[in-house]
Amino acid sequence: MFFQYKQAIVVRQDLKMSKGKTAAQVAHAAVSSFIAVADKRPEWGAIWLREGQKKVVVKVKSLDDLLEMKRKVEMEHIPNAIISDAGLTELEPGTVTCLGIGPAPNALIDKITGGLKLA
Repeated sequence: MFFQYKQAIVVRQDLKMSKGKTAAQVAHAAVSSFIAVADKRPEWGAIWLREGQKKVVVKVKSLDDLLEMKRKVEMEHIPNAIISDAGLTELEPGTVTCLGIGPAPNALIDKITGGLKLA
């Protein structure tokens, strides 16, 4: 199957989150970013759901790198969501952990995240 749309989740590596914590943060980003798409670009969300909800999880080294990704996403007008932790377990309250991008057309996602390594 050929996917025309995907969602990307960008995760900070400098936080050294456990695998479970990382999975929870990625899940928050996936849901929150999809809600943003459903509100602003519902046609993108509908196609992505029909195609099977392709996702890719990539990593950045720092908060600055994550915020630079967000800046690029905003320049392309792609709905997105920054995730800040509640601070109940491993991290301080308000720690920014992930950026959910899209779902959006593959070319738009790849333009921004194509150079990042898989998490």
